[in-house]
Amino acid sequence: MARWDGVLATNLLDVTSDLAALDSQGFWAVVVTFEGEVVCARFRDIRTPSPTASPSSPWHGPRPQDWSTSLDRRSYTSAVHRIREHIAAGEVYQANLCRVLSAPVSSEADITALAGLLRLHNPAPHGGVVRLRGHGLEVATASPELFLRRCGRMVNSGPIKGTGRTEDDLLEKDRTENVMIVDLVRNDLGRVCSPGSIRVPDLCAIEKHPGLVHLVSSVEGELAEGLGWPHLLEAAFPPGSVTGAPKERALRLIKDLEPSPRGPYCGAIGWVDADRNRGELAVGIRTFWIDRGARRLRFGTGAGITWGSDPQREWEETRLKARHLLSIASGTG
Repeated sequence: MARWDGVLATNLLDVTSDLAALDSQGFWAVVVTFEGEVVCARFRDIRTPSPTASPSSPWHGPRPQDWSTSLDRRSYTSAVHRIREHIAAGEVYQANLCRVLSAPVSSEADITALAGLLRLHNPAPHGGVVRLRGHGLEVATASPELFLRRCGRMVNSGPIKGTGRTEDDLLEKDRTENVMIVDLVRNDLGRVCSPGSIRVPDLCAIEKHPGLVHLVSSVEGELAEGLGWPHLLEAAFPPGSVTGAPKERALRLIKDLEPSPRGPYCGAIGWVDADRNRGELAVGIRTFWIDRGARRLRFGTGAGITWGSDPQREWEETRLKARHLLSIASGTG
């Protein structure tokens, strides 16, 4: 099954890794990992779920003390220093540095139950869940960030850069970083959109979420004739807000500095209605996934690093982004 606000998809028909299927027919759930692994799942039955419907089983989450991290404070701040060295050398302007947290999870854990708790305690504009247990995919997201929205040939992206507890926490560094990523997204979409169609309707708007505020921008364009979802994702993926600029150099830094793959975290999660030529993919942040092979629940958190970054402040930003959601998953939120 898969669920988003207003949409419940059940009765799986088929699963493919071919993005061209998204331009065929039917309703598809889509998950693309940060490393580029694609899962497109087509469902037969689509309906509007009851907003008060309870999950079929209670959530069995880990204890708060059982969470571990792929990068501890010392390793993370050291990596921030290394990124600043690369910035000083002129190799990169910004890079997103992430860590993956994980904790043991029981075999009874149902990702849809966790998704229900997220909807209740951390409602998000792009929240959703995809459960394909037979295909090794169980993901629940409370993402606030739009990666790609497509309606016909119109395409929109909503990069987030700049996070604080209140508006007063936001720095000039955050605005500079947001503008930098907007330029990157404009360039990405410009590769597949008609010349002259790229616009930035909103720049550095303040958006409030539970316990956080973000700076959010909007970039839109018109997809060129003859191009579809494969071309759009090839041009824009991975999302610029969770990579850096220039993107290719930032991706090499991420590979060197992060010891664990990000998986669905920082990838793309959403739906495509091929019959109506519409779709919406979120950036896979504020995202949990179950790794049944390792019997672990995983969650990612990160921060964008610029020359103006303070290593300790960036570490604290990763903690701020994770704190509320981990408390929900561990039953203390």
